[in-house]
Amino acid sequence: MKKESWQAKSDEVEAVVNGRHANPFGFLGLQQVGEQFVLRAFVPHAEMLTAFTLDGEKLGVLVPRHGGGFFEGKVEISRRQPIRYRAKNATGEWDAFDPYTFGPVLGPMDDYYIGEGSHLRLFDKLGGHEMEFDGVHGTHFAVWAPNAQRVSVVGPFNDWDGRRNPMRKRFDTGIWEVFVPVLGTGTIYKFEIVGADGVLLPLKADPFARQSEMRPRTASVVPDPTPFTWTDGQYLEERAKRDWRRTPMAIYEVHLGSWRRRPDGSFMSYDQLAEQLVPYVADMGYTHIELLPITEHPFDPSWGYQPIGLYSPTARHGDPAGFARFVDAAHQAGLGVILDWVPAHFPTDEHGLANFDGTSLYEHSDPRQGFHPDWNTAIYNFGRKEVVSFLVNNALYWLETFHLDGLRVDAVASMLYLDYSRQSGEWVPNKFGGNENIEAVEFLKRVNSEAYRLHPGTFMIAEESTAWPGVSQPVHAGGLGFGFKWNMGFMNDTLNYMSREAVHRRYHHNDMTFAAVYGFSENFVLPLSHDEVVHGKKSLLEKMPGDDWQKFANLRAYFAFMWGFPGKKLLFMGQEFAQREEWSEARALDWWLLDAGMHEGVRRLITDLNTAYRQMPALHARDCEPEGFEWIIGNDHANSVFAWVRKAPGEEPVVVVANMTPVPRDNYVIPMPKVGKWVERINTDAGWYSGSNSGNQGGVKALAGKGGHWPAYASLHLPPLSTLYLKFEAD
Repeated sequence: MKKESWQAKSDEVEAVVNGRHANPFGFLGLQQVGEQFVLRAFVPHAEMLTAFTLDGEKLGVLVPRHGGGFFEGKVEISRRQPIRYRAKNATGEWDAFDPYTFGPVLGPMDDYYIGEGSHLRLFDKLGGHEMEFDGVHGTHFAVWAPNAQRVSVVGPFNDWDGRRNPMRKRFDTGIWEVFVPVLGTGTIYKFEIVGADGVLLPLKADPFARQSEMRPRTASVVPDPTPFTWTDGQYLEERAKRDWRRTPMAIYEVHLGSWRRRPDGSFMSYDQLAEQLVPYVADMGYTHIELLPITEHPFDPSWGYQPIGLYSPTARHGDPAGFARFVDAAHQAGLGVILDWVPAHFPTDEHGLANFDGTSLYEHSDPRQGFHPDWNTAIYNFGRKEVVSFLVNNALYWLETFHLDGLRVDAVASMLYLDYSRQSGEWVPNKFGGNENIEAVEFLKRVNSEAYRLHPGTFMIAEESTAWPGVSQPVHAGGLGFGFKWNMGFMNDTLNYMSREAVHRRYHHNDMTFAAVYGFSENFVLPLSHDEVVHGKKSLLEKMPGDDWQKFANLRAYFAFMWGFPGKKLLFMGQEFAQREEWSEARALDWWLLDAGMHEGVRRLITDLNTAYRQMPALHARDCEPEGFEWIIGNDHANSVFAWVRKAPGEEPVVVVANMTPVPRDNYVIPMPKVGKWVERINTDAGWYSGSNSGNQGGVKALAGKGGHWPAYASLHLPPLSTLYLKFEAD
């Protein structure tokens, strides 16, 4: 039988059936051959295929050309339009829309901005988006894989068969896209990719997936497109006016999976956390909740710091709408929400970003640049504009879509230095021969600039452990553009001091004072973070020396020392009630400890410290400026006593005095900033906190001094292992 001119060539039919056709959109669907329209469809399992228009007009029965499910036929039709098929076989019949009768969803302006690297709405364009297109409900999928020979979207809807939904390649950008009719909310999918060498890669999760399966499953999920109804408008309006450097910031750092668990040991939902965690943190007087990464991650012991789904709130606690409800509840309670964000590295799980299209796409191909020896992970290629766009868009996505108040950027030091954790010969110098990662520096400047420009009132925090200059200085002033930087030096030095027996502390006095030397070179957050209470480091309580009474007294004195010191405050969950055991992500905190008075006393102290910090402007309004702090006594090594004054324009000063030995000191004379009566606002030795209840009940009288820098002096009783806050009280 003579083959007609409109019929497809056999080799092209075989290419479709074998999933190797180079241009499925130029071959499948409705094609014009000369003056004739031809329909070609690949519908495995079908034995008969009838074509219809969307309004039900029958176009004809297609002829099977290949037993694998390829059909073809001439149709009388006047224009290109979506086509619906009625498929039949021996067991039944079903309807199927033809994805190859739909045009592209992305447009030339997308190509332009993507190609330029300036597209700031990629999360609206890439990934899986349920939508109506050409009058048909379905889902649009798009993914960047420029070096692939073929990319298909696969899932239960097509038996995970990559031959059935190959995507259209946009050659200018390397993005592949397809609109698949009918699919919608809850569709499970991955991408099947044939690399440039023709090798079929392991199935890949969607880099832009906004919802993911619960581990150990690894597929992406099409999310519900229904817009979330926020109730935090007033909160956001007020937030936009704040200067956080001069605003109280006391942060409760929390790992959602182990703060509390359900009675059966399973994870709490976002809604349960909104009902329990939010009021707890608000009642404790904190201003913010900082979440260890809740971006989707396959391995629980990574704590989220090895994320795969950078756009997906983890399914451990529910769906994206549930996370939005959690943030909304926090804002209703006056709490900000900060997310730990991880652009420094990503895991090499085969379903993730590594070797995504068969090449080193997101990472460097050279392991000296693209592999992180500390974590056995890959490093983003910050010199590639598409990778930078992926990450910048991700930061903006969390700030916009979930109304987050800030991002704490993890492991910034590892991004800044090309030789981070590497020996000589194991790293590649920059173009000037130095060890600075110029491309990462530019990325950080850009993401910080865009965040502050587009989302006033939000802030970016750097976990940066070196002396890189200007981390929290504006980009226009030559800085990296962060709002704040974690003060890792304060944390390490003061914990070293506090872990020593009191008799030895006089020889290490500078560990407690050194942070004041550089304390205003950056806008600092003082952290006592999760990293300090794991992996054999012991809980904060167990770091303290002495018997049990002294451990608690040391911890109370230390907390008040930190809350009185310049800088914003951060405390990891469980330490607010003196958790005894190290933290583990695998179990809940030991909440039963609150039945013991000593533990409840620490919790009361943290609540009162937060309240004093918020209510007394001298303690927060100049946290990041040197005029807000002055030593009164900084060199009493022999007695291990520290005293300073906190100040703010137009506000009464606050005097902080710490005695870091178990020896009570009567008639200890200190200079004072003002003549008159001073009373204790905080005394960590108070009976309310399960201390020995000694102190200066009734207050102290500051008398006029005779010359010198300070106008007055007072004689105090310093309780053992204690910190006092003294506020001025008019006679």
